Amino acid sequence: MTRIGLLGGSFNPAHSGHRAISLAAMRALDLDEVWWLVSPGNPLKTGAKDMAPLAVRLKSARAMARRAPIRATDIEARLGTCYTVDTLKKLVRLYPRNQFIWMMGGDNLAQFHRWRDWRGIARTMPIAVIARPGYEHAAHAGSAMGWLRRWQRPAHHSSRWAKNWTKWRLPALVLLRFRPDPTSATAARMADPAWMRHFNRST
Repeated sequence: MTRIGLLGGSFNPAHSGHRAISLAAMRALDLDEVWWLVSPGNPLKTGAKDMAPLAVRLKSARAMARRAPIRATDIEARLGTCYTVDTLKKLVRLYPRNQFIWMMGGDNLAQFHRWRDWRGIARTMPIAVIARPGYEHAAHAGSAMGWLRRWQRPAHHSSRWAKNWTKWRLPALVLLRFRPDPTSATAARMADPAWMRHFNRST
């Protein structure tokens, strides 16, 4: 069985923060790979004017994932799914020899209750939440965490608790804390407003 972490997002653009938390999560959870699910569109970000085309964002993600056990994929677009819960259920059916864990930042946990059938996500595979600076209070005080807290598992890096996630009974949640990385897609776009041109040349 291949142990795979799934990290979804717009990757608009992909940046060093995505890579750093993916590699850190690989070590903490003893993963074989991390798949970046580059979303064709975020239902919670409809009408975003600065959203690059999927092909551009996918190229950005593949460039950032280079020479790492990270696979950037547009599988969500190919599956024709719009909501994370549908994507994850299809992946579980399509890849029975893989063991998946859903990874997301603390900012997403804060609004997780707004996702379509978020409890269904928790019942489909374990969830690893990666702390993000500035979202600690909102993540722990959110409606979703109020429900998930009873299934929280310890994540002491000195033990093998987090690495045993494949044996956890669902729902299961683990909170991971790594060295804070202030990088964000918003900051990356502000630093280089023409970033899309780097990936548009061969599109």
